[in-house]
Amino acid sequence: MASKLPLLLLLIAITCLSQFYRVSNSVIAPDLVRDLHLSPRELGWAGSVFFFALFAVQLPVGLWFDRFGARRTVSTISLLAAAGAVWTAHATDATGLIVGRVIMGLGCAASFMSVVFLCARWFAQARLATALSWVFAGSNLGTLAGATPLAWIAATVGWRNGFLGLAVVTVAITALFYIVVRDRPPGSALPATHRESLRDVFRGLWQVWRTKGLLPLLSMHFFAYATMLTILGIWGGPYLFDVHKLDGVQRGNVLLAMGVAQTLGILSYGPMDRVLRSRKKVVFGGALISAFFLGALGLAAHPPLWLAVTLLIGACYFCAFGTVIVAQGRTLFPDRLGGRAVTTVNLAQCLGLTVLPAVTGYIVEGFGAGDTAYRLVFATLAGGLLLGLIPYSRSPDNASVR
Repeated sequence: MASKLPLLLLLIAITCLSQFYRVSNSVIAPDLVRDLHLSPRELGWAGSVFFFALFAVQLPVGLWFDRFGARRTVSTISLLAAAGAVWTAHATDATGLIVGRVIMGLGCAASFMSVVFLCARWFAQARLATALSWVFAGSNLGTLAGATPLAWIAATVGWRNGFLGLAVVTVAITALFYIVVRDRPPGSALPATHRESLRDVFRGLWQVWRTKGLLPLLSMHFFAYATMLTILGIWGGPYLFDVHKLDGVQRGNVLLAMGVAQTLGILSYGPMDRVLRSRKKVVFGGALISAFFLGALGLAAHPPLWLAVTLLIGACYFCAFGTVIVAQGRTLFPDRLGGRAVTTVNLAQCLGLTVLPAVTGYIVEGFGAGDTAYRLVFATLAGGLLLGLIPYSRSPDNASVR
């Protein structure tokens, strides 16, 4: 385990950055709206385009993993995240913010899939979900930093200076990732990378897409993480501001609690496939309970703050089951297709992260950024989880956890 510790720490660090970039708009949303004159629709799109950029380059990232390795791929494109932070710091309107978010998204496109790609090589298959839960839970330090700490930074030195500082941190972590991380364990017989002809590249992609059980799994992956992040990363802060009138630090405290709940949820779900001897049961339970919490938020008109906060925290905790879907998807494929496999599975998540924030942005704008609008947002997200379960019910339960 000691030999794997540097790898795990650097994977946590690089994914912490991605998490911070993802959720950074939520707590400072009122500041962005004021300084950049944003409408709710534009704020929603600023959340979506980050993930559209992720979605657009997932297949190339998978090919680069197989051809060049995760170490070189992540170290190269992560520098774009730093450039996006600098661009965002100098934004003067919605267009500037959206362009900055696109560049950030491109820079973070390989971060989380490098975790799946590398952990599948460094850990036994039966321990994969647990290893992923360690890294993804640790990565939520970035989510937590995007709550109260970011609110404090914005109030103290301004959100623009916060993004400039983040750019410096990103460059430093990227350099360490390149120096320390290796694409395979010492003495492993696995090739770090392999060359393929263009024909073999597309043959491998076709094999991935023809894999039995992939499409039902993608249906659930579309909604799982995207639902949680649409709440925590985009509309949680505006909801607490518009409906419950919380100031920046108060919003940050609630978002911090939601981020902690998500972290605890990831750690709880990690070993559950071995406890229940099923990944499918874990996903079904998590989706149903999450839909219950979001449905309650959708039904409760002008809920008291304590109830709203409780339901938001509960939704973030139980909606952390996406790690199990990732592990389930990775075990469908052989190692030689590992890069293309993990990024293909991630396409559904990125597409969900593109669609749900944009759709909910139109809802908030159409219904006036008040209690009714946010109730419709929560109800829509609950309905999406239930919709995703219908095709997912036909997915194979491939847990090798005994």
